[in-house]
Amino acid sequence: MSALKLPVVAVVVLTQGKRPDDLARGIRSVLAQTGVELDVVVVGNGWDPATAEPPLPEGVATLHLPENLGIPAGRNRGVPLVKGDVVFFLDDDASIPSAGFLSAACARLAEDPTIGLIQPRVVDPSGTTSPRRWVPRIRKGDATSPSNVFSVWEGAVILPRRVFDAAGGWADPFFYAHEGIELAWRVWDQGLRVWYAGDLEANHPAIEPTRHSYYYRLNARNRVWLARRNLPAVLVPIYVGSWTGIQILRWFRRPAALKAWFGGWSEGWRVDPGERRPLRWRTVWRMTRAGRPPIV
Repeated sequence: MSALKLPVVAVVVLTQGKRPDDLARGIRSVLAQTGVELDVVVVGNGWDPATAEPPLPEGVATLHLPENLGIPAGRNRGVPLVKGDVVFFLDDDASIPSAGFLSAACARLAEDPTIGLIQPRVVDPSGTTSPRRWVPRIRKGDATSPSNVFSVWEGAVILPRRVFDAAGGWADPFFYAHEGIELAWRVWDQGLRVWYAGDLEANHPAIEPTRHSYYYRLNARNRVWLARRNLPAVLVPIYVGSWTGIQILRWFRRPAALKAWFGGWSEGWRVDPGERRPLRWRTVWRMTRAGRPPIV
């Protein structure tokens, strides 16, 4: 009897080289995985991983991007360098505590071909309460409860390579923020579902995204670009209008934040967002029936 063929997982770890301890922890958690074959690359966004101290483990490939191309573009550059029918993306400040994580995720993708992408439940390993935004649905509920979702937290996601390729990869121009919404929408547009797996766990520290100086500007710009790139024309102003109202209500007592946000909002309309691939109306209807029309 021939041995059971293990799934091959292409792993892309993204880093700027600023968190060596976290990076080492994340790589160890990947290499500890059982029941899969691994092909791992560490992408250095503006940093050369080959210079890491201590050196990266043997067998881990590296890619040096001389300048920081942004999170989505950095991930995209790593994919052609690793083989595997399934691709797993891990940010350098994330890790996976269970050695059976990847085999369980691969089994789920194989058993249910309607699932095109999986995001695990995210937990701060220090015991700090995990932010509600890590559960990517309107009605958050119990974080351990699984469901269809229409956006993903991007720090640890897994999907078939054919689905990733058909989606056009991550949104290169975005640099930071909302690329997980576009990827999720484009998975749904393939007639598939995006699945929040509350029983699978990834670890990540509970750090506020507002720590980035460019957070408010890119948050707004990419909301506009998301609509311009992906929505049928009639839905573009509805989506942007709904999020504009939400942000005004959220930050009306923070004029500096709103000023930066509206600067990005204006940039989103002025600057070319790149490739436009509007969702089919069939997809809009499927998403609506599943609980979240792409206007909120």
